[in-house]
Amino acid sequence: MKLKLAILGLASTVLSLYAPLAGAQEAASCKTVRFADVGWSDIAATTGLASVVLEGLGYKPTVTIASVPITFAGIKSKQIDAFLGYWNPSMTPMIEPFVKAGQIKVLEQPNLVGAKYTLAVPEYLYDKGLKTFTDIAKFQKELDGKLYGIEPGNDGNVLIQGMITKNEFGLKGFKMVESSEAGMLAEVQRAGRSSKPIVFLGWEPHPMNVQMKMRYLEGGDAVFGPNFGEAKVFTAVPPGYEARCPNVAALLKNLQFNTAIENAVMLAILDKAKPNQAARAYLKKNPALLDAWLKGVKTFSGNEGLPAVTAALKL
Repeated sequence: MKLKLAILGLASTVLSLYAPLAGAQEAASCKTVRFADVGWSDIAATTGLASVVLEGLGYKPTVTIASVPITFAGIKSKQIDAFLGYWNPSMTPMIEPFVKAGQIKVLEQPNLVGAKYTLAVPEYLYDKGLKTFTDIAKFQKELDGKLYGIEPGNDGNVLIQGMITKNEFGLKGFKMVESSEAGMLAEVQRAGRSSKPIVFLGWEPHPMNVQMKMRYLEGGDAVFGPNFGEAKVFTAVPPGYEARCPNVAALLKNLQFNTAIENAVMLAILDKAKPNQAARAYLKKNPALLDAWLKGVKTFSGNEGLPAVTAALKL
């Protein structure tokens, strides 16, 4: 009996020593969460929000700025853990081969619904008659034969170039101007100061929708999708990531944004705030978001997630 009690006592001691480990959610390799950002302020905003929450949970998020093709290749090679910006349907042709080959996993629930993505014009040009995709060619001379996109390799640029190459809507004589989100918007603002005609890639959520008077062009359903390129935004991860890092995956699945959230955080980013700084300020003013985001989510060490994040934000 004494021997039995001694063994039970030893077992109890061993279990108590390993209790903290038993509560841990994941392996040490999960502590660093590697995000990709394709250089869009909406992705910077959502990645910033996710990063601030992960920091409060004891993780170490990092962000790599890369083009869409490089991002997808990075997920395939497992050098990127999460990308919060797969816009469906515009990015679908680019991501589909990876998904079909089992090299990228798209989480089932979108993190944003009600987005839009298509060509746009300033309101003053819309009022002059450039209201549809078929109207663009009529204004070729005034537009100097240019359509403004964003960074090279972007899916929107691919769609624009495809229209030019295939002479859709009579656009064969046009040239696409690639730069960056900031570069394109600077060009639009420059044109606006003299009411110069310009056609550019527009999307929502984005502060451009409230910072300038703009209109989306109708008639581009076959290229950008119906309802002005209405989109759902999904999260992409490497296959097996959910099983390997289930706690981070639980948070990623819980993240739900809306255009109002993203517009607010993006506006701060465009006003020169760093993404994490803008995200932290927004969450301090809107802490109720954390209840749903952190449901069933623990800290890296296995404690309750919500109290840890609220403490980190000093709420």
